[in-house]
Amino acid sequence: MTTKHLTDPVTVLAGVGPKKEQALKELKIVTIDDLLHYFPFRYEDLKVKALNEINDQEKVTLKGVVIAPPIVSRFGRGRNRLNVRLLIDHAAIIVTFFNQPWLKDKFETGTEVAIYGKWDAKRKSLTGMKVLAVKNEASPQFASIYSASKRIRQTTLVKLIRAAYQAYATQITDVLPATLQQKYRLMSERAMIHGMHFPKTQTEAKAARRTAIFEEFFLFQMALQLLKKREQAPEQGVKVHYDNQQLRQFIQTLPFELTHAQKRVVNEICRDLKSPYHMNRLLQGDVGSGKTIVAAIVMYAAITAGYQVALMAPTEILAQQHYKNLQRVFADFDVKIGLLTGAVKGKTRKQLLADLAAGQIDMLIGTHALIQTGVDFANLGLAITDEQHRFGVNQRRILREKGYQPDILAMTATPIPRTLAITAFGEMDVSTIDELPAGRIPIKTSWIRSNQVPNALAFIQKELAQGRQAYIVTPLIEESESMDLKNAQAIFEKMQAAFTPTYQVGLLHGQMKNEEKEQTMQDFKANQFQVLVTTTVIEVGVDVPNAAAMLIFDADRFGLSQLHQLRGRIGRGHAASFCILVADPKNQNGIERMKTMVATTDGFQVAQKDLELRGPGDVLGEKQSGMPEFKVADPVADYRALEVAQIEAQQLVVSGAWQRPENHGLAVYLKQHAQNYQNLD
Repeated sequence: MTTKHLTDPVTVLAGVGPKKEQALKELKIVTIDDLLHYFPFRYEDLKVKALNEINDQEKVTLKGVVIAPPIVSRFGRGRNRLNVRLLIDHAAIIVTFFNQPWLKDKFETGTEVAIYGKWDAKRKSLTGMKVLAVKNEASPQFASIYSASKRIRQTTLVKLIRAAYQAYATQITDVLPATLQQKYRLMSERAMIHGMHFPKTQTEAKAARRTAIFEEFFLFQMALQLLKKREQAPEQGVKVHYDNQQLRQFIQTLPFELTHAQKRVVNEICRDLKSPYHMNRLLQGDVGSGKTIVAAIVMYAAITAGYQVALMAPTEILAQQHYKNLQRVFADFDVKIGLLTGAVKGKTRKQLLADLAAGQIDMLIGTHALIQTGVDFANLGLAITDEQHRFGVNQRRILREKGYQPDILAMTATPIPRTLAITAFGEMDVSTIDELPAGRIPIKTSWIRSNQVPNALAFIQKELAQGRQAYIVTPLIEESESMDLKNAQAIFEKMQAAFTPTYQVGLLHGQMKNEEKEQTMQDFKANQFQVLVTTTVIEVGVDVPNAAAMLIFDADRFGLSQLHQLRGRIGRGHAASFCILVADPKNQNGIERMKTMVATTDGFQVAQKDLELRGPGDVLGEKQSGMPEFKVADPVADYRALEVAQIEAQQLVVSGAWQRPENHGLAVYLKQHAQNYQNLD
């Protein structure tokens, strides 16, 4: 007799031929283990209720005695209805089943039946969905509801899961360490799988779900913590012995005092630079919190130790802005700075690359051009990515391979709630600048309906009259760039009609060439025009201190974090700034988002609310989010379990206890399932 393994293919089950195998594969069910862990997303309550307990249109189970033979009548082509009369609580109730004439045989006069269906209070009738029990059968209390597909029905899934459990229950072993099961009152693996699929009570279903959620988070965190440990092995890193004296002198030349948060973060990063471990740190801070100066300080630290540094930005505009700012910051220091973008070509590019390879450039700023072949550093010690969520994992990896394991610092002005920091960036250490520099005047945000736009334009006129500038952000049309452009041009024409000839109006959109975008931004910065009509191209990092007003059309089409990023383009000068959101939201969710923007300018609160309202994929962008697809766990709703799972996984990995004999099931699981974690010991 062959030995059974949970890794057996689902085809070992009776009735699973090539067609069903393919349909299951589409649901990511390939093995018996996959099938047993394909959990229901909800349960239907099948408990029998009395007539006086139920509401109109409620789905409910009724139990009664058949008081007349069932009747099948036909109507329309190939359509029929089956009517059966039941006596329930001394009342005669009609139950109707559509297009299921074969159920007729289930109803014998004088026998008791339990039927699940939808109650119609006016007609005192039930539209039947399924017959749960006949004669003296026990009526089930719950039905597990699965995400099925057109190619495989609920009933088939339930049947297969039941067959798999009956045949393989003895093969199910515990993955969670026994210590954690006891500490958090969690079920064994076998009891959890049974409780998820076939709960007898609401209590059992809840306990099983609680265990499944914790287990899913815990296994994910184990994989992340093991990756982190491997990344931080001493042989993986470089020791950056920077000159503390020179670094202090540099900080003293800055024209302002660093905030407490900036000082704390600089210390955290410098500690990482000096350690033999590989730094993999995320620096997050709200719009305008002063991340760039922190980056400049730590880059200078690496340069004093004889290393080269690289800073990669997602757009040419942002790369050029960093280049100009850093040239200004290091004007009195012997730091050679280079700029490499797609626009740098020919002899200039050739010379730049030669100087870089010869170690004559200390600091290279650029776009993804930095990770192209032929860009070779002599001694790269620190690589920084700005707006890090805009770069995929591979792009970050290639940048890292440009040197011998350089330390990595990722920066983002999209504040990431702790929930996402633990999941999407769990293998990174996180530094947070949670304090704005002194003297920043908070931006005042207001929300208006579209019929109030003339008033808003009159307000902007007053701002322009005081010598300020304004952004007008066009609606977001995700389906097509050409629609985006059409929209931008239509609004551009309206704004020209509203503001010229007194003021000049410019236009910026995604389909312009990079040189045109750069020129437009430079012209706006130089006050060549006072109003800039723009798409979300200006979302990241563009700095025009004189821009003090912003009007965003159809604001409810944007995510909260994106609105916050756009709003961060103003409020960079000494004048009070105003952001006006134009929106006519159609639902409560849209209203909530507008209220949040008006209520707070704290990016972390905004991001947390965005996460609650829209989910992690939308907040970070599905492709870049790095968020795993959890089956039962929800990082937002189940945040406490996520936090505990991270702490426990961290302790097991740091202590090495996960490899002890009593945790054999966990070690086996990680080696079998977690991709890229094959060489864990």
